[in-house]
Amino acid sequence: MGFNTSLSGISAANADLNVTANNIANVNTVGFKESRAEFADVLNATGYGLRNNAIGSGVRLTNVAQQFSQGNIDQTGRSLDLAIEGEGFFTLDMNGTRVYSRAGNFQPDKDGYVTNPQGARLQVYAPSADGTRFDGALTDLRLLTSDSPPRPTSRLELAFTLPANAKEPTITPFDPASSNSYNHSSGGITVFDSLGVSHVQTSYFVKTANPNEWQVYNFVDGVPAGNPPGSATTLQFSDSGALLSPASGQIDLGTFTPTTGAGQLAMNLDISGATQYGEKFNQHNTGQDGYASGKLNEISISEQGVVYARYSNGVDVALGQVALTNFNNPQGLLSQGNNLWTETYASGTPRIGAPGSSDLGQIQAGSLEASTVDLTQQLVNMITAQRNFQANAQMLSTQDQITQTVINIR
Repeated sequence: MGFNTSLSGISAANADLNVTANNIANVNTVGFKESRAEFADVLNATGYGLRNNAIGSGVRLTNVAQQFSQGNIDQTGRSLDLAIEGEGFFTLDMNGTRVYSRAGNFQPDKDGYVTNPQGARLQVYAPSADGTRFDGALTDLRLLTSDSPPRPTSRLELAFTLPANAKEPTITPFDPASSNSYNHSSGGITVFDSLGVSHVQTSYFVKTANPNEWQVYNFVDGVPAGNPPGSATTLQFSDSGALLSPASGQIDLGTFTPTTGAGQLAMNLDISGATQYGEKFNQHNTGQDGYASGKLNEISISEQGVVYARYSNGVDVALGQVALTNFNNPQGLLSQGNNLWTETYASGTPRIGAPGSSDLGQIQAGSLEASTVDLTQQLVNMITAQRNFQANAQMLSTQDQITQTVINIR
């Protein structure tokens, strides 16, 4: 029986060396979790159970357990390199089979789907129609490659201060071609039609004979605007410089028909920030809500895992939110190789959620999680396993000598 005991020790030491060798081989594998060989002693039993003076019969390998500790997060600067800071796994679809991984070295395939090196597609929560919620069904993350469509302008904003000591223009009536027929003009606001072509809206300010009263004329590409077109809007200010009329601070610019073939522009000018102070004309702020078409500039991902396509026109389009999965017993997962695991009965039911929710970690974009293998510790383990192997081999040799001595007794 002693031979079998020593053989089991040699086998166990060899298994320990194999586990250590696998750890060392994966010291630079992205998202790799080191393994630990776990052993249990063996006792022979009689028909009546274990004897009080029973001697152990060796050792056996009971489990090779992966240790799901947090690895170091290394910056890469690549937008589709993702790392999980905390618990959870990336959720992937491999030809219809749900698999899980801690390795976030993703890239788009020929069809724009974001995949790992083995072709498993990253799963995300689909965005709602307005892009503000991500609670729909899981779907493959696919990067948009088409242009962002333009948005026609519907609202403009112009904030300015008119001089309180202004005099009436020397030339009447108002003529935009004659600078002496108006006091001041805005610098012009760029607006966009439904085809993304830009136009310029300009406002001209004319002081009237009445105190604290002005008229404003609006043009788009030199064409009179307003309701009706070419009509003036009267601005009235209080003796403290606040805008009194129009009370809403809104001017209806009517409709403008572009020559580009785009649809009519129906726009409204917000001048609620207008004031009348001092001796100089000042234009404080301009703005409008339209934009031209845009080219895809980059993909960015937030800590909450929301994937945005950023376009050259300043538009951000939400493509989805990365779905993370966690288990009550991650060590119960079944390793499939290639940094992938699948669920088992022992792992428990998968719990899927958004990054940063419940016990799930956050996403670090432009980063990768390094292997959890501590090379120094593994070298120490290798020496220990080697000594164990040598000791059991020596024990086997000693037992052989004792057996030979017994045989030689006459």
